[in-house]
Order: sequence, then C-alpha cells, then structure tokens
Amino acid sequence: MEPLKELFNQAYFLKLATEVKKAHQLFDEKNFLKEVTNNLSERELNERLRHTSITLKDFLPNNFQEAVNILKQVVPNLKTGYTTLVFPDFVGLYGIQHFKFSLEALSYFTQFGSSEFAIRIFLKHDFKATLNVMQGWAKSDNVHIRRLASEGCRPRLPWSFKLDEVVKNPELTLPILTSLKEDTELYVKKSVANHINDYSKEHPELVIKILKDWKSNNPHTTWILKHASRTLLKQGNTKALAFFGIKENSDLNLVSFNLKKQKIKIGDNLQYSFLIQNTSKKSISIRLEYAIYFKIANDKLSKKVFKISEKEITNSQTLSFEKHHSFKLLSTRKYYSGSHYIAIIINGKEIEKTKFNLTE
Repeated sequence: MEPLKELFNQAYFLKLATEVKKAHQLFDEKNFLKEVTNNLSERELNERLRHTSITLKDFLPNNFQEAVNILKQVVPNLKTGYTTLVFPDFVGLYGIQHFKFSLEALSYFTQFGSSEFAIRIFLKHDFKATLNVMQGWAKSDNVHIRRLASEGCRPRLPWSFKLDEVVKNPELTLPILTSLKEDTELYVKKSVANHINDYSKEHPELVIKILKDWKSNNPHTTWILKHASRTLLKQGNTKALAFFGIKENSDLNLVSFNLKKQKIKIGDNLQYSFLIQNTSKKSISIRLEYAIYFKIANDKLSKKVFKISEKEITNSQTLSFEKHHSFKLLSTRKYYSGSHYIAIIINGKEIEKTKFNLTE
C-alpha cells in the first residue's frame, strides 16, 4: 500500500492545475506545476498539503475573495478526499481578516473535504463569534456541515491543537451536540460521540450527566451515548456501567483462564481461553474485556483495555471463550521484549491477571 502522502502526486497536481486554469485563464499553469512539485519527494503528507496551499496563493489573484471564488469553481471537479483539504487550508491560512466570507467558504468546502482543521484557526482567533456560527451549522440540511459543527470544535481533535477553552469548560460546545443528539447520519453521530468522549478525559461527571439528560428511546441517541461512553466503560466507571445495566456481581465467576503459550514472539498471536459461569438463578448483563499490560521503553507497564463481548448470560449458564491478541508489528505501536501481563475484566472489575513473555 502506498503511503498517504502519495495522494499528492504528479497526477494530482496536473489535474489541479488544469482545473484552476479552466476557472482562471490568467493562471500560470506551467510555473505552478514547477513550484508545487519542487522537492516533492522530501515532503511528508501535511507538508505537501500546506505547500500546495501556499503555492496556490502565489499564483492566484491577490484579492482573497476572488481567489476563493476561483477555488470554489475548481473543487467540484476534483476527487473528494484528503487532497481536497487544501481548499479549507487555504482559507485558514489567508482568510482570518475576512471572517464572514471565510466561514461561509469553509461550510462550502467541507462538503468536498472536511474543514475541521481550518475552522479551529477561526475558533482560536474569535472563539465566541465562530462558535455562534457553528451553532447554526448544527441545524443545516447538509450532513457534512452538521458534522463540521461538532467535529470542528472538539476539545481534542486528532492531528490538531487542543481547544483550551473547551477542555476547561466543555459545556461551551454542549448546545451544538444537543442539537445533533437525534441525528440519523452515522457520519454525524460518530462525531458527536467522539466529541463527548473527549469530554471524559477531564470531565467524566459531565458525561454521566449527559447520559442521564439524553436518555431516550431514540435509537440514534442511544447509539451516540454508548459510543461516547467507551472510555469511561473501559476505565470501569461504575456510573457509566450502571447506566447501561452493567453491575458488579458476585454470581459471575471466571473459570479456567489459560494461555496456550507463556512465551510468544513479536509478530505472533497470544492465544488464551477462559470460562465464565453465572451461578445465580437469574440472567445477568455481562461486559467482558481483557487488558494487556505492555512493557514500554522505560521498563514500566502501560495498560490498554480491549472489549471482548457484551451480552446476557442466563441463569446457571457457562460461556466458553477462545481468543487471541495480535502482536503483529504496527507503525502505531512499538513492542519491547520481556514480561507482559494479560488480565480478564468482568463488568468493569479486573478479575485475574497472568504473566507472559514477549521475545524478539
């Protein structure tokens, strides 16, 4: 698989230049291509994106609004996706002095490639005024604009800077999320849930309050609340677990927790099995998870929780599980040889932990 940076390749820039030329006859297509592809191989993904925005500025009219109107004609003729983030990036770089026009442009460009990063420049510049506009976006008929209303003001948006105002006072963005709590589009629901999950890092009690305030029979709201609670659930937060009918229960027993091998190589699977018994005479809601205590660079352990299953276990029932955890090499995680641990978690409570060794 090609690296993502190759989305910004020679073919892309040729297509971009061709479309800009159609919209603006004075565009110097030849020199634009020469400049925008200069040292291309040395640039990473977001460096290529930013360099494209800067180079466009050099070859478009100096009048910002005129330049954006040209780009508005161009974007529908390009393939949607990460490369179309160039257009909102251009607005974020050069449009801060054209507040109203720029926000309207971002709401247009987000329909082709999300403006979630660019809008944060405006939130940083004038938080109150920008958030007020975004509140209106939450009521848009367009799914991409509604999603931008939520995603753009997340306190901890990945690949962007934190919004300190929202980290400190998350209720600033809560009205936007409340407007979207019954949205039927998965694209929007995921954003709302991720936004609330961001809250849980510093304000778990607010998330519990949202669970109670939003409780309803609406399936879309229910989906949002469950997805939004994933961090609290993995942390074993008793209030969050109880909201979803999961409670610690002494009638649930872990039986026969075994590892197939006590020693595995990096790249292999850790295989394990266990039994869960319900010794009571009634059905119980059960949430099963496992935790890996990873050895990290300083020889300390870092715990990460993974969900196995969530279901009803009937009276006197025994459930059998055979599972594995992959230690396949990934770019997002580095493995260190040595002692690790795996633990089984039942309804938020760690029941049993056992050691295994990871070798190179």
